[in-house]
Amino acid sequence: MTRADTNRRHILGTALAELLHEPDASMDQIARAAGVVRRTVYGHFPTRDALISTLVDEAVDAVIEAHARGREGATEPGRALAGAVAAVWETADRYRLLVGLAQRSVSMEGIRRRLEPVREQCLKLIQWGLDEGEFATPVPAAALAYVHEQQLFGMMEAVNDDAIPAAEAGRAAAMTALLSVGVTTARAEAIVRELRPVRPADQGRAGSTA
Repeated sequence: MTRADTNRRHILGTALAELLHEPDASMDQIARAAGVVRRTVYGHFPTRDALISTLVDEAVDAVIEAHARGREGATEPGRALAGAVAAVWETADRYRLLVGLAQRSVSMEGIRRRLEPVREQCLKLIQWGLDEGEFATPVPAAALAYVHEQQLFGMMEAVNDDAIPAAEAGRAAAMTALLSVGVTTARAEAIVRELRPVRPADQGRAGSTA
């Protein structure tokens, strides 16, 4: 990794920490916190929106990786879906305040476009469950993939508004995803109880400041 790459990583990590602490933090504040001159920050990110957009891209990449880890090794659709949702939450929870910030500068449509790979994998999981007869719902798999995406955003808002503790939100999100595809409450509870912790593997990312 070159010195420029190292500086860029440092600026991103500092920017994420500063913005989560103070959403209106300026580029000057971020530069001071990173221990560099403002020109260095602008050399990597020409605008504040460009910086936030890059942070969102990194958050989405981490979510994509988490979704893959969560469903890895699962031989049943329900376990794969619950594992993927819970793993995504472990990563997304660290970025949830960034989502609200990003909506000011990176449109929600932009965030949705970035999440297309996750939505596609979710669709495949739901269709797998429908084909196997484990899921039972008249709602098309493609539509439910969008619903599950919005459930994640809704859970983020619920945590931000203290409607549910962050420590419980991942399992709650997994339970909600299972119930929405027609899994019985008893079966969903059994699957969620057996979920193993899936910790984020992106410790080198900007978001690893938590």
